[in-house]
Amino acid sequence: MLNNFADIFKVPELRKKVLFTLFIIIAYRIGAMVPIPGINVEALKSFFATQNNGLLGFLDMFSGGALNRMSIFSMGIIPYINSSIIMSLLQGAHMIPYLDRLGRDGEQGRKKLTQITRYGMVLLGMFQSFGWMMMIIRIHSPSRMPVVVDPSWPWIILAGSTLVAGSVLIMWLGEQVTERGVGNGISLIIFSGIVERLPHTVLSIVKLIQMEELSVIFALMLAVVVIIVLVLVVWIETAQRKIPIHYAKRVIGRKMYGGQASFLPIKVDQSGVIAVIFAVSVLSAPLILVQFTTEWTVWNFPIVRKITEWLSGTNSVIYSLVYASIIIFFCYFYNSISFNPKDLADSMKKSGSFIPGIRPGESTSIYIQKVLERVTLVGALFIACIAVLPDYLRSAIGSPFFFGGTSLLIVVGVSLDTVGQIESHLIMCHYEGFIKDGRVKGRWFKVK
Repeated sequence: MLNNFADIFKVPELRKKVLFTLFIIIAYRIGAMVPIPGINVEALKSFFATQNNGLLGFLDMFSGGALNRMSIFSMGIIPYINSSIIMSLLQGAHMIPYLDRLGRDGEQGRKKLTQITRYGMVLLGMFQSFGWMMMIIRIHSPSRMPVVVDPSWPWIILAGSTLVAGSVLIMWLGEQVTERGVGNGISLIIFSGIVERLPHTVLSIVKLIQMEELSVIFALMLAVVVIIVLVLVVWIETAQRKIPIHYAKRVIGRKMYGGQASFLPIKVDQSGVIAVIFAVSVLSAPLILVQFTTEWTVWNFPIVRKITEWLSGTNSVIYSLVYASIIIFFCYFYNSISFNPKDLADSMKKSGSFIPGIRPGESTSIYIQKVLERVTLVGALFIACIAVLPDYLRSAIGSPFFFGGTSLLIVVGVSLDTVGQIESHLIMCHYEGFIKDGRVKGRWFKVK
């Protein structure tokens, strides 16, 4: 394993990519520690110490602790993700013909769609930053110390502009990693923020054991549970349903071609961490909207306030149901825009390949669609359960349970994707990868 890890630095191109990725992540972590001006950092930390089980604490984990410092990266990449969701929904619903044309225009069309997404990110970032400012102004520490030193309009404009600029910078850093580094830049930035909290959590658990508030046996049982869940997540992230495919025999000249057997792999969790990240971004929207409250707005109605409270507590049953439903929706939605059974069936028909016992063409498309729906249901339900259940476990035992379901899914998904890309580079350069026999991510397990 160590020898295989050392192979990374023997390939000049891969070495540059890995070092560049590490440099960007370090730059991001430094920026996450720089607070915006006019913030009482101690009062803010005291407030967030009471928000471990709330949506604010959840978003703070998602930002890698940048929110509880109110740093220039406090909004994280959420505005960009929300903009991407809106663009994906518009394309999937075929509501705007111009976007459909761009989607069919190949590389140039994708560049224009990316640029539109960036503009949308800036607009949403301006709206969201103003919501954050309204929220921060109202926040006090448990000792009633205000978080904002001087909540004037010039400060709101300055701080809001700083947050928008920070989100734009994070987006740029993520794109640089995707283009010039290893792995998906946005996912790696989120990953680094989650992992950054691991040492603090381990020390907190050790301190609880030393204070005899947590027994050693219970801590060991907790570690076993985490390992079991980790293995299950790795299994489901790499599992796939293999549809057998045969190629028709053809005689060209005096030689016979075709006749081979292969398979079409369909991953159980086709969306990876995208569905989870999208769900977190959607859940943050009510928290932002409610900050625009005035005496005459609809947000002051008791029922609206109650719904907001339900959606702001990660241990609320309604929150869990909504969160799980959003994850399931995005699992299906992502598959619908990234995997087209009809196009695949047409391509198979043209190439002379077929599924045994299934007619080429429309019958093949229907069969693949049914398999995809069944596999997606299994993956979506599993991902939703893993995202929700550990939060209840953490609340029940009252300990700093670092790997909540969402963070666990993101850490595992991003790790597998990054290792898979490194594997591909090593194998292309004739080096053995991290996994013996050169097996790349997604080929380890088979689901019948």
